[in-house]
Amino acid sequence: MSDFTPPISDIRFLIHHVIGLDTVSTLPPYAETSPDLVDAILEEAGKFAASVLAPLNRVGDQEGAKLLDDGTVRTPTGWRDAYVQFCEGGWQGISAPESEGGMGLPILLGAAVAEMWQAANMSFALCPMLTSGAIEALIAHGSDQQRELYLSRLISGEWTGTMNLTEPQAGSDLSKVRSTAVPQDDGTYKISGQKIFITYGDHEMTENIVHLVLARTPDAPAGVKGISLFIVPKYLVSDSGEIGARNDVTCVSLEHKLGIHASPTAVLQFGDKGGATGYLVGEEGKGLAYMFTMMNDARLAVGQQGVAISERAYQQALEYANTRKQGRDSKTGEEAPISVHGDVQRMLMRIRSSTDAARALSLYAAAQLDLAHHLPDEQDRAAAQARADLLIPLVKGWATDLGVDNASLGVQVHGGMGFIEETGAAQHLRDARIAPIYEGTNGIQALDFIGRKVLRDQASALHSLLSEIKEAITKVQNRNDTDDLALAGDELGQAIADFERSTEIVLSRCVENAEMAQALATPYLRQAALCISGWLMLRALEAAKQPEIPKELHDAKSKSCMFFFAQLLPEAAFMATQIRNCTSPALL
Repeated sequence: MSDFTPPISDIRFLIHHVIGLDTVSTLPPYAETSPDLVDAILEEAGKFAASVLAPLNRVGDQEGAKLLDDGTVRTPTGWRDAYVQFCEGGWQGISAPESEGGMGLPILLGAAVAEMWQAANMSFALCPMLTSGAIEALIAHGSDQQRELYLSRLISGEWTGTMNLTEPQAGSDLSKVRSTAVPQDDGTYKISGQKIFITYGDHEMTENIVHLVLARTPDAPAGVKGISLFIVPKYLVSDSGEIGARNDVTCVSLEHKLGIHASPTAVLQFGDKGGATGYLVGEEGKGLAYMFTMMNDARLAVGQQGVAISERAYQQALEYANTRKQGRDSKTGEEAPISVHGDVQRMLMRIRSSTDAARALSLYAAAQLDLAHHLPDEQDRAAAQARADLLIPLVKGWATDLGVDNASLGVQVHGGMGFIEETGAAQHLRDARIAPIYEGTNGIQALDFIGRKVLRDQASALHSLLSEIKEAITKVQNRNDTDDLALAGDELGQAIADFERSTEIVLSRCVENAEMAQALATPYLRQAALCISGWLMLRALEAAKQPEIPKELHDAKSKSCMFFFAQLLPEAAFMATQIRNCTSPALL
């Protein structure tokens, strides 16, 4: 199936009525980001997603990326032309500063647009996603010379970027990185080593690829404090950006993967001919901290892949359910599409509602990044950054698990036909399965959330958010005009009270025994994600009642929100029970 309808009305509803465009448009860099401009950007991005990227999704899955005998990598049919159109639209730099050649639009809008691309064609969208991370890293940590040489070309899409962390012996444990960087008299470094799982590590769509590589200098201390970050271009470039000789970087193989077949996942060898030329970013020994700028950006984007795959799986399952006739309508007795059957409706509503909730959480997190970058007051910026940091592991961990679950439900709605590759439902499930793994497995996200985001500051940032949520619940409960809002407020109030008790348990048990974090982390992350997204769904339910909301959208959002409060939010109580019952870190 190549048809894809960009969920523009759902995204507009969140930006304009739930999160509020004025949340970011009042920031100085975004003063000209009007509602009309946002709508126009969404429409154009949606057209590109539907007409260019979506038709290539199946093609890419069937053809895959290929490593040719001459050592070059070729993307599937149509990829290169689509990438040219992507660059001509200026899409790579949508949220990059205007001073660097970007559009200068909010991260919130960039995230909304990126979700549509991921839904249309996840394999294609991985390339600009990694380039965006490289852009963020160089904006934050690159020298003036590096920014001048690389940024404008990355922002235009003329060159693409990669992130090189993982090695055969160093998966998630980056303290074991062995790649070396030997300083040279001219200020460069000779990089040697092997990196694996490098997304778009090689391809033919651009004339150069900018690899950001973690490596150790000769006298670096052991562990993560000895890691530095280097720019290692595929082709060496002059100070004016002219392409020169091939650098000592070779793609030795492409991984054969369960899904995202069209995305070339490369094994890169650095230094087979004496060492690849690299350029230090920032200071020696701070590479991992610098790379986290890129990783944080990527983790939010990967979380959005979960939302995107859920959306694509829903659209396909709904279309199939509305056209596949089997069984009879219990009311008319006539043969009917399977969408009239209660269990099919349950599956479709579960996908729809959870997708709405995860999308709200991801876009709210993106807006917090805008605030963290541009609020005038330093303390306010720090508070927004703390909230974004709190939310990103929830988006990455929860939304990507939902992507797998919802793609699986999409297969189930198709019945036996879902297990047949020609329908396309299976591709969504295969593609979705990587998202809970890369950019830090979801177990690592849970440990990051419980350790760095809750225990480290004794839940200060979390308590600030929960106070805001409880104020919203009280406001809703004091309204007398809407029974569904009151019911939703009561359900969320109980869930938040349970979550606060879980937080008390986490704080006390992890202080007594630090190893308890390992046992509590995953259910605690899931409980947090359900509760915080529940707050956003409460805001959505309230926003849907605004008089300017069209009736069709009002009805759809009201049904989705009430399903969430009736069927999905209660799962948080199960997580609370798991946490309460977990008194020992020894689970085996």
